[in-house]
Order: sequence, then structure tokens, then C-alpha cells
Amino acid sequence: MKIENMISEAVKQAVKTLYGQDVPDKMVQVQKTRSEFEGNLTLVVFPFVKMARKSPELTAQEIGQYLAENCEAVERFNVVKGFLNLVVAPAAWLRLLADIDADEHYGFKRPATTDDGNETAPLVMIEYSSPNTNKPLHLGHVRNNLLGWSLAQIMQANGNRVVKTNIVNDRGIHICKSMLAWQKWGNGETPETSGKKGDHLIGDYYVAFDKHYREEVKQLKEKFVAEGMDDESAEKRAKDEAPLIKEAHEMLVKWEQNDPEVRALWKKMNDWVYAGFDETYQRMGVSFDKIYYESQTYLKGKAKVEEGLQKGLFYRKDDNSVWADLTNEGLDHKLLLRSDGTSVYMTQDIGTAEMRYEDYPIDKMIYVVGNEQNYHFQVLSILLDRLGFKWGKELVHFSYGMVELPNGKMKSREGTVVDADDLMSLMVDDAYRTSMELGKFDDMTEEERREIARIVGMGALKYFILKVDARKNMLFNPEESIDFNGNTGPFIQYTYARIRSILRKAEAAGLNTCAQITAGDLNEKEVELIQKLSEFGAAVEQAGKDYSPSGIANYCYELTKVFNQFYHDYSILNETDEQKKLMRLALAKNVAKTIKNAMSLLGIEVPERM
Repeated sequence: MKIENMISEAVKQAVKTLYGQDVPDKMVQVQKTRSEFEGNLTLVVFPFVKMARKSPELTAQEIGQYLAENCEAVERFNVVKGFLNLVVAPAAWLRLLADIDADEHYGFKRPATTDDGNETAPLVMIEYSSPNTNKPLHLGHVRNNLLGWSLAQIMQANGNRVVKTNIVNDRGIHICKSMLAWQKWGNGETPETSGKKGDHLIGDYYVAFDKHYREEVKQLKEKFVAEGMDDESAEKRAKDEAPLIKEAHEMLVKWEQNDPEVRALWKKMNDWVYAGFDETYQRMGVSFDKIYYESQTYLKGKAKVEEGLQKGLFYRKDDNSVWADLTNEGLDHKLLLRSDGTSVYMTQDIGTAEMRYEDYPIDKMIYVVGNEQNYHFQVLSILLDRLGFKWGKELVHFSYGMVELPNGKMKSREGTVVDADDLMSLMVDDAYRTSMELGKFDDMTEEERREIARIVGMGALKYFILKVDARKNMLFNPEESIDFNGNTGPFIQYTYARIRSILRKAEAAGLNTCAQITAGDLNEKEVELIQKLSEFGAAVEQAGKDYSPSGIANYCYELTKVFNQFYHDYSILNETDEQKKLMRLALAKNVAKTIKNAMSLLGIEVPERM
């Protein structure tokens, strides 16, 4: 049993014995003692003052005395006004450490099951990534994928069943732009002939389209201005009448009409992109249980909207367009089908939801999408609820901020994005160079160096992004992320590798790192470290409630700091007291295990040596 739970039960018994009153669990508030006071845990006594009919100080004194005499977890106490500060007995800390040591998956909850072994835990579906097939993944996608993957691990660690999904935006005018540009200027180029990843190749043609299109718009605008149009009207007309954009729209119409030639080109180019995406996802360490494609969901969405129209949930205007009236919810009217019958993004999301609901008995749906789509998901939640999806009203939009660079924002059309593949290569190369400069690779083979540089570089990238509150915009600085000191991935990874080195030396010396934990007294740093270890389960639970990978990252950093402070002050292998040495080895081993478990929730590997 957790120490906090033991003390809470003893407090309830104390109040019953001393004052003849039964108290509910929620009335017993046990929290960590503030650093300026002696103690490990503090009981807030004010809720019991009326029952005791005594001052807060006297009430605390009586309850403290009862606990010291009747609760084996409490060694002594002190009273500060209405707060009862409790010093936990060393034996209780050691029992707790032994419990942590015995649990390989410490901090994680197992999904609930029936007697015949079937899982009954809630099924949570998490959508993330959502790429377009006209360009490669960029830094913004990196944040999205890392948040989605980490959130999936955290929800699973909280005892949920999890399905990870991706919706690929593989249709629309932007796809046709890349296709048209390849037709015009590609000369049959392929990933094989160009030596480029497929997504990079198609992205180049998307940029090429925009370059030629802007030139056409510029020339037409000058012509219209010369004919007497004002600047703004001339630019709008030029954008609509540029030959390239007209051709792209014609191609989109042909795609909608299932033109064989257009569809064959679309499939060929998309296949190139998917091969590139798969390579990037694998390198990033993320994956999906199911991938949906908007080309397959938009028709289902249109059918679902027509169904809602027949039921009177939506209405049709004179121009044949279909709308939802959301004024009762304090919003406006939302377009669902255009006058020509084509769908909008909202329609596609409704169709995707229908397909997912047919595939899985979803209890909760979480969409990992940037905060620029807040309104979209507010509307989607209302519409799905109207259409009868049981999780519609409570769908979660995991809304995250934008990633910016020291030199400003990214623009896909202009080719100024930070490419995900280039970024990962940069991080691994920086990790290699920094490790070489610090002399950390001196006794390793080149193969080991490259593997550790990969683990450290990717860990630095992931940690730097995930330690920031997802709701906030963030500035990504690759140089800061590689630092081996401070709140960084490499600092935590290095601490793990240091502990593993200690354990290897202990085993080489014939010490039993799995020995029973029997040491007597504990010093202040040892107690602090065990107490920090004991907080991991609560950190995982809170991260699940808040949908907060940053909460796990911050716990990792705090645990690592506490261990390094302990290790600075006390030796492990050079300790002369054999029982203390074995206890400290067990303590270090469980810090390493907890770091590994925690970092796994962020999708970060930890190296055995650095």
C-alpha cells in the first residue's frame, strides 16, 4: 500500500477514535511537506476542527500523537498552525522501495479484464499526423506526431485500450497542383531517377507550381491594372483567371469524375509519397494501427449529411447548398455541402468518424490538431452529437500551439519549411559532433557511436518539443536541445547511462543488485529520492487526465535532478557498509527503471552507455 494511503486510513481511524466521527476519503488531504518544514507528508487538519471542538493546533497535536502511536508509517510529527507535518519511518520507505523494485512496469496501470480474459477498459482512439500528399512532413508535423504518439502511450499507461489513427489528406486542389506541375515540367522524373524520397520529389513540384502560378498572377495583374482596374480587384481577378489554377481545377473535376488517366497519375504520385512518409515515420519512431484516406471518407460524409438532411437536422438553401444551423449553440450557420454537391472539410471529418465508428467501438475520440482548428472541432463535436455518435459531445480536440524557429514562421508553398527528415539528420549529426567534442565516444566502435548519436539526437529533439506545454506556441532551437546539462533529453539519457554503468561495475564485482532491501537508517537524500520515485504513478495519472506529455517530461527532469544531487553527496560503490551499498544499488536501479519507463511514454530511447 502507498504510504499516503496508509496514513489516510490511519487518519480516518484517528478521527473516529478521538472524536467519534466517520469521515469520507475526500476530507483527508495528505500532501508533500513544504521544503522549509521538517517532514515528508503533511495533513491539512482544518476539516476536523469542528469535530474536535478544539483549536487547529490542538487538533493537529492529538491526531499526530495518535498516528505516532498507531501508524507504523509515522515516526514523528510536528505542528505548524493547522498543518500536521509527518516524518515517515525509514522502514516504510524501504518497504515502498521494495514494492517499486518488484514491479517491472512500475507506474503503469493494466487494462481491466473480465474473468475470461477479455479487456473491458475504455477504448480511446487518437488521431494524429494528418499529412497532405503534396509535400513532405515538416517541423509542425514533427510536433503533431510526437504529441500524438506520446499521448497514446500515456493513455495506455493509464489502463485504456488505445487505437492510433491517421487521416491522410490525399485529394483536393492542392494535390492537383503537384500533379499538374509534374505533368508540365517533370519529364517523367521518379524517386528512382532523381535519387529523392517520393514525398520530397512531389513537394518540389508543389513549390514549382506556386512559383509559376505567382508569375502568371503578376503578369495578369499588371495587365488588368493597365486596363484601369484597382490594385486589389486586379489581383483577385488575376488569381482566379491564371491559366495554371484553371487547369488545376479542371484536373480536380476530372478526378471527381473518376477520369482513368488522372486517377492513374494520382495513384502513382501518392504511392511515391506514402513510401517517403513511411520512412520518415519509422525514423521518428511513430506508427499507426489504422490509416484512413479522405478520398475514401468524403463520399461517406456526403451520405451522412444527406441522412441528416432527411431527418431535419440540417437544411438546404435555394442554391442547393446544405447547411447546419448552430445559432442555438451560440455559433453561426455552417456549410456542409456546396451548391455543386462537393464536400468541405467538415463533411470529410463526418465521413471519417462514420468509418471509424463502424470499425471500432470507440468510447473516447481525441484529435491531435493545431489550435488554428479550434472552431472546426467545436462545430464537429456538435454535428457528431446531432448525428448520434455517442462520443461526439465529448470528443477531445488536443489543441497545440505552433512551432516557430529563431528566423520566423514556415511556408510550404514557398519551400521555406523545416523538413522533418533534414531536421532529424541535423539532430543526429549534432549529437555525434557534440559527443566527440566532449570525449564521450573515445572507447567505442564507429557503429556504436552512430547508434548512440541516433538515440541521443532523436531524444534531444523529442524531449525539447514534448517538455513544452502543448497549448503554447514554442520556439525550437536545435543547439539548446543537444546540451548535456539542464532540462534536456541528453541530460536525462546521460544519467540513465551513468546508473547502468554503476550497475555493471557492481555485477562485475560480484554484488547482488537484486538483494533484499534491508538497510536501517536513511539519509535525507535517500528519502527524497524514494519519495520522488513514489510520485511516478501519480504523474502518469495526472498526465492522462490533463493530456499532458509535458507533465511526464518534467517528472523525468525532477527525478534526474534529485538522483544527481544524491549521487554528488553520497558514494554507491565505495560505501563501506554492505547493507547501505546494496540499498543504494537498489535505489539507483529503480531510478534507472523509472527513467526508462517515463521516457518510453515520450517515445524516447535511453542508451546503456554514453
